[in-house]
Amino acid sequence: MPLQEPDKLSESKEIEKHKSCVSIVPIFNHLEDDEMNSIVKSAIHLNLEKNEILYRAGDYSDSLYIVHKGKVRVYRLSENGREQLIRILNPGEFTGELALFRESVHEVYAEAMEQTEICSIQRGDLQQILQQHPTISLKILNEFSKRLDNTEHLMTSFATENVETRIALYLVQQAEDSELDNIVLPMSRKDLASYLGTTPETISRKLAKFEDEGWIHQKDHRSIEILDIKSLQSV
Repeated sequence: MPLQEPDKLSESKEIEKHKSCVSIVPIFNHLEDDEMNSIVKSAIHLNLEKNEILYRAGDYSDSLYIVHKGKVRVYRLSENGREQLIRILNPGEFTGELALFRESVHEVYAEAMEQTEICSIQRGDLQQILQQHPTISLKILNEFSKRLDNTEHLMTSFATENVETRIALYLVQQAEDSELDNIVLPMSRKDLASYLGTTPETISRKLAKFEDEGWIHQKDHRSIEILDIKSLQSV
């Protein structure tokens, strides 16, 4: 077999990297190889260091960003500078999807939590792909629906439930989503406090209370065994 020229070898590796990134995204993983390749050719690879900003509130929104490796935290800042965590993106998840449908600016911040690899696809390229494969649009709308539902649930929780109840119901949700009694918190207590609208000290204090009540067992800083889910549900 003839050896590939260095430039072609480098290009081949880059294409494979993009393909492995795009193929893990649920909105794309149903496509045939030729359809996938058309998306891969449009992808741009980005490397972010820990705490590096992917985009800021006010930046022009013109691309879909897919997390290939690492984690990205999406958050907003209030007028007084208080941070509100919205979501944490893991490999296969994406942000910037509003750019697919209209010209806009970002209303939130996206920041790498660790060394992170991103695939980005610009709006013009992706709009052409959506015209060719309308099923992708339906999958994106389905993801919109899930995110809207989660946001509405969180906002309702802030308005109607106290901090203790929010923490208890968050643990219940993690257990139900994983279908396991042993859960691993997907974020640090600092980020969890930001997500639930409280402080890390309150998170620690309430978890200690739940443990004293015999409802949970804290194995370490993130690993928690749910012992009495019904009591947590009734907080």
